[in-house]
Amino acid sequence: MLLYLRLLNESLSFAINALRNNKLRTLLSLLGVTIGIFSIIAVLAAVDSLDRKISKDLSSLDKNTIYLMKYCFGPSEIPQWKREQFPNVKYDEYIALKNSLNNTDQVGYQLFVNHETLKYDSKTVADVNMIPSSFEMVDIDGLTFDKGRFYNESESNSGTPVIVLGFDIANGLFGESDPVGKSIRLYGQRFTVIGVMAKQGAGFFGDSNDTSVYFPANFLRRMYGDSDAMTPVIVLKPVKGIDMDAYKAEVAQKLRAIRGMKAGEMDNFFINVLSGFTDFIDGILGQMNVVGWIISGFSLLVGGFGIANIMFVSVKERTNLIGIQKSLGAKNRFILFQFLFEAIILSVIGGIIGLLMVWGIAFILTKALDFEFVLSFGNIMLGTTLAGLIGLISGILPAISAANLDPVEAIRTGM
Repeated sequence: MLLYLRLLNESLSFAINALRNNKLRTLLSLLGVTIGIFSIIAVLAAVDSLDRKISKDLSSLDKNTIYLMKYCFGPSEIPQWKREQFPNVKYDEYIALKNSLNNTDQVGYQLFVNHETLKYDSKTVADVNMIPSSFEMVDIDGLTFDKGRFYNESESNSGTPVIVLGFDIANGLFGESDPVGKSIRLYGQRFTVIGVMAKQGAGFFGDSNDTSVYFPANFLRRMYGDSDAMTPVIVLKPVKGIDMDAYKAEVAQKLRAIRGMKAGEMDNFFINVLSGFTDFIDGILGQMNVVGWIISGFSLLVGGFGIANIMFVSVKERTNLIGIQKSLGAKNRFILFQFLFEAIILSVIGGIIGLLMVWGIAFILTKALDFEFVLSFGNIMLGTTLAGLIGLISGILPAISAANLDPVEAIRTGM
């Protein structure tokens, strides 16, 4: 054991000397490993950070939540021209499904509309995400509150002009004062603020609840009717532990019956399950991982050749020393491990530089953006192990050539 520790110490000394005596040559040779480790760990760190952010954003939602509408969340086999002919879901269909569906925890109704501007006295907040919805969305979206409450069933059904503000919207309009009970202007009408949502942070999918407002969907329906400028969606939250295939079949059967569709006629709606959307996102993240591995693979290949080049040069420069060590009784295994350890140490140094670059960029981006980039311990260990493995593979041939040198020839060649 002491022998291997001595070997490791000597190899570290030789690696440091290589960096000190041939700075440019060694650094250029390590550049491939550095770029390779930086590429793969940067991609893995980005994917991990995105995955954590998506999980956090969707943590309040049940993955079995269904969005029933005329559009499909992901790719579809139905041609676009055909999908464009599908009718929007209707408020009456929301009521009918709510009264007839089994094994359902909540059924909600929501409209997708354009962003608008809110006004309070002389203050305005532009580009606010509007979420006109029914009262059930407080439970479906898992909303939490900093102040006040959500609108109730009576206010939702009658389209009462009440509004729930996102945290940033409330701060932008009212600062430190309590907005509950005060009136703001939206769509040329006065809305009474009844609640402020708890701070959420930036959302991966663009809009966050911090920059959004909720108000009764029937307020807009009362003003504009079922306008084509608004895209309605019926949101279904099934009870836990249900067979989703059977539940989707029931939803399809009920809506087809409500619409009076004939047997064999194609469904003119999409049943979008949130878990299907997250699987689609996971697929994209998986493809990013593959691309990262391919890009870094080429860099690591170049880095491996660089390490091998350093080690072959090192063997040549230390031929005389190798001959002396062997003439004094050093075994081939001792010489072999000496050069292998040196190759691994050099490669790990290059990997650590790459990891430090990832950490530095992650730190800067986290400070500059409202998004947390995470360099996990697992990725640090992966980068270090990968660098060590590249050093091991790259150092095998130079180490074998050094171990097999004839001591007499080695001393004579080195003189």
